[in-house]
Amino acid sequence: MINLLNFTLPELTAWMQNELGEPKFRAVQVWQWIWQKMARDFADMSDVSKACRARLAATARISWPEIAGLEESRDGTTKFLLRLEDSALVETVLIPSDSREGVRRWTQCLSSQVGCAMGCTFCATGQMGFERNMSMGEILGQILVAREHLGDKRPDWPILRNLVFMGMGEPLLNLTEVMRALRSLNNDKGLNFSPRRITVSTCGIEKGLAELGESGLAYLAVSLHAPTQELRARIMPKAARWPLDRLLAALDSYPLKTRERITFEYLLLGGINDGPEQARELARLIHGMGRGKGKLNLIVYNPAEGAPYAAPDEARVLAFEQYLWKRQITAIIRKSKGQDIKAACGQLRAISL
Repeated sequence: MINLLNFTLPELTAWMQNELGEPKFRAVQVWQWIWQKMARDFADMSDVSKACRARLAATARISWPEIAGLEESRDGTTKFLLRLEDSALVETVLIPSDSREGVRRWTQCLSSQVGCAMGCTFCATGQMGFERNMSMGEILGQILVAREHLGDKRPDWPILRNLVFMGMGEPLLNLTEVMRALRSLNNDKGLNFSPRRITVSTCGIEKGLAELGESGLAYLAVSLHAPTQELRARIMPKAARWPLDRLLAALDSYPLKTRERITFEYLLLGGINDGPEQARELARLIHGMGRGKGKLNLIVYNPAEGAPYAAPDEARVLAFEQYLWKRQITAIIRKSKGQDIKAACGQLRAISL
């Protein structure tokens, strides 16, 4: 049976017209029940005719990822271990923040692959190896699970406010399914996420970067982590196959909307990339992008099992940040959340609890 989570709205419309003989408006109704009202049973679709519901039940299903484990951090971060239909395991993380209205809002860190092929030396997911790409339904299914957990049923003013493709996997190596997911996320008849509330993070994949930029469906974050090709090849050997100068040239021509900037993620590894020399090289690199085009998220290394790294001390982190600010570069030390449950940046491994 077909899992309807794997259909975009145009695909669902065509399928219902061709296979069930249903008009276009019926597909919109079903789509809204799936993504806005989070229906898991066709019997709940009260404004859909009984005959249509019966035909749907005979030919299709609505299958969410199964929660195989759940952990909550001291800081409120929640990590889900999800089992997919073939028993593959992935993780997704809910990160809390307080809004100006005093209401807790959430950001969800989404996975796009089971494992990861990039093998970055500081990342637990990278050390897992690669199993397979996730489908659009599996990617978006993570959001349904999270929204149900939060009791978030108001698409006009959701509790879940932001999405970041920063979980397991390299999104641009699963470009087809990630782009289908982004188009569905932007659909105002479904989950209705604005592109400015979605960020796709990549370590630098030549194929797909231009397509993502031209789509305008999400903001871009680039996992840089080293200011030189030599150091990048040492800590991110597969990502460095696309030379740093060519990556930066591509980013220099990357289409940006008004007031939009590329976010560079820079993981500070004690004694590796956190010294004055690296700060100078990084400042030169960012300035080369053009004033105001890029900003930096500095991330203090979170321990990953088996990785040969340590976090730098606080004084070294602050010195690195201050050097960049003195060079008129927007650099923010991003506070890691969920480290005690291995939910922070670089710690996801999808191990059964």
